[in-house]
Amino acid sequence: MVSVPSLWLPIIVSAVVVFFVSFALHMLLKYHSSDCVGVPNEDAVMDALRKFNIPPGEYGMPRPANMAAMKDPAFIEKANKGPVILMTVMPNGPFKMGPSLAKWFVYSLVVSLFCAYIAGRALPAGSNYLQVFRFAGCTAFLGYSLALWQDSIWHGRKWSTTIKSTIDGLIYGLFTAGVFGAMWPGA
Repeated sequence: MVSVPSLWLPIIVSAVVVFFVSFALHMLLKYHSSDCVGVPNEDAVMDALRKFNIPPGEYGMPRPANMAAMKDPAFIEKANKGPVILMTVMPNGPFKMGPSLAKWFVYSLVVSLFCAYIAGRALPAGSNYLQVFRFAGCTAFLGYSLALWQDSIWHGRKWSTTIKSTIDGLIYGLFTAGVFGAMWPGA
């Protein structure tokens, strides 16, 4: 067994590596550029919504008051008439990358912390590279990928977006595994 505090360096290094790998995947390769498409007649849609001054948050339309209301003919008619929408309203103004990048780095640290915990409980100091790679990589892949599938299952997110993000998670997991394997104590 290896303690989590003794794995502080691979935790930080793997989070930094994932941070830069994610930059390369999103900014240089640009294969995520088709994940979100614009609505038809964007200006008219924005003008129509603007008058409601909807605060930032998650919204759904039509939205039943409870489960029983989903059987109400009026609700069914609204759903059939459409549009059926799940939307995220963000604060007005240009998107600020700084806070999101900081949160992404903290998230990467948390994933790496769980990798350290699980691999550290399963393996002793001096374990070989592939043993560490397997535990850390699987844990990181799960942390970066598995919950994404819920958005396609329940919220209508495009499966192509989820699959691309899952591939990203696999890549992040492989890099995390490599860092932990190379920096494992006693290796």
